[in-house]
Amino acid sequence: MDIILSRGTELITALDPLTKKYFISVNPPTLQDNRGDADRLRSAITPFLSNQNLEIPLSLLQTIPHICRTGQWQVTVTIAEYNGYSRLISIEPGNSSLNYGVAFDIGTTTVVAYLVDLSTGQVLGTSSDYNGQIKYGDTILDRIQYAYSPENLRELQATTMKSLNSLISDLILKTRVAKETVTACSISGNTTMIHFALGLDPSRICQEPYIPVVNSAGYFRAQDLGLMINSNGIVYFLPSIGSYVGGDVIAGVVVSGMHNNEEISMLVDIGTNGEIVLGNSDWLVACAGAAGPALEGGVVKWGMRATNGAIDKVSIDSATGKINYTTIGNTKPYGICGSGLVDCIAEFLLNGVIDRTGKFKNNISHITIVPASESAQGEDIIISQNDIKNLIRTKGAVNASVEVLLQSVGCSLSQIKFFYAAGAFGNYLDKESAITIGLYPDLPRNQIIKIGNSSGEGAKLALLSQEKRQEMEAVAKKITYFEMNVNQDFMNEFTAGLFLPHSNLDAYPSIKAKLNNYKRQLIWK
Repeated sequence: MDIILSRGTELITALDPLTKKYFISVNPPTLQDNRGDADRLRSAITPFLSNQNLEIPLSLLQTIPHICRTGQWQVTVTIAEYNGYSRLISIEPGNSSLNYGVAFDIGTTTVVAYLVDLSTGQVLGTSSDYNGQIKYGDTILDRIQYAYSPENLRELQATTMKSLNSLISDLILKTRVAKETVTACSISGNTTMIHFALGLDPSRICQEPYIPVVNSAGYFRAQDLGLMINSNGIVYFLPSIGSYVGGDVIAGVVVSGMHNNEEISMLVDIGTNGEIVLGNSDWLVACAGAAGPALEGGVVKWGMRATNGAIDKVSIDSATGKINYTTIGNTKPYGICGSGLVDCIAEFLLNGVIDRTGKFKNNISHITIVPASESAQGEDIIISQNDIKNLIRTKGAVNASVEVLLQSVGCSLSQIKFFYAAGAFGNYLDKESAITIGLYPDLPRNQIIKIGNSSGEGAKLALLSQEKRQEMEAVAKKITYFEMNVNQDFMNEFTAGLFLPHSNLDAYPSIKAKLNNYKRQLIWK
């Protein structure tokens, strides 16, 4: 049985959100006390602040006299404290406890948003949709190339905000929360997604020496970004560590807790890119490679994203050769998503349909997974020789990254105590299938732990805890980043990974035993 780690706010020792509300009494003016209204408000607020220098936006300064008198000098203020500053976010007459935030995970393919009650830490609603950037290209490199002109970059930034604002609107509609009470956002994503969200030039991310504009972007005002929450609201971006290892990976490290353990652990997040972190409480190293498109169905004829109608699980009855499958949403199949593709390759290997190089035996050119009579489009859904080749190359890239990272610190797979599978793909991928094709290491199964959408979990932690925000910044500074684009050892290891599960079968003893003990070879004509 797969272990799925869901830690949420259990990782927070004390609720300390990005913005807080305080109900305060302000001394009313008298002939003996002729301080300005804003000055007397400052005096009433400062006892609650760790930093006494309170900034008041002009838009709020203009409302202070009216609100203080409407509330008979009893008011509720919303404050954000960050980077040594204290900032007034809102002021309301009377006592109001309503304070909300939105945590975003901006994936290359999908954007997920969580509406959170900042006073309790409770998630009130979740919304997700495709990233609107998809129309500019499926891959990160496509979008970076599109953003070369200032006009196109502005268009990408606006599109990103449109995606986020659409999710905010959906959450507000579902929960009936007032927009003005949403005072904070946190945003997790890979380095390029953060650049697009901020309208930063991403062109040098893919050019040697692969340098982003910024790694730790920090805090911004919602109105400066165009986010449709309280205009004075605060937006925090989780830190990145390199061109292809972003805040989503930092989130995974913190959610897994691998940075606090003495034992060596590995975290792998396979999405549009494949990101890997290795280390323990003393050291951490990371790298990334373009591993994900094939595993997301991007370069497979019948591949598709993990949506309704996607085949997500495949098995073969070894006695009869019958192919069994399930689809997301239990609808007629439109195609195959990543987890189903990995199942196919694993089942083909174990049943002798392909050899360890991925080539079909008995001169067949493809396998029909779903006959036309069962498919939504009335066509056979097949896996071809070229599909398998693309998948193995993708798997080989992950293998190579893992091996180079291990070699860089003089570590072996046998020294890894825990293997954390992050991201939506890792959450739905069958553990045995992943090990069978060599995508995951052959470790004891209870040491392979699924942590789901750790990017989203990390965004929620950043929204709710100053301690966790500081921890993420510290982890980002601690990680040593290896740039695979210029690593000469990568291609050597890549070649070794073009076998199932690997050229070194001894590194996968449980799969070696299965292949040696399994004598049946299924034949399709």
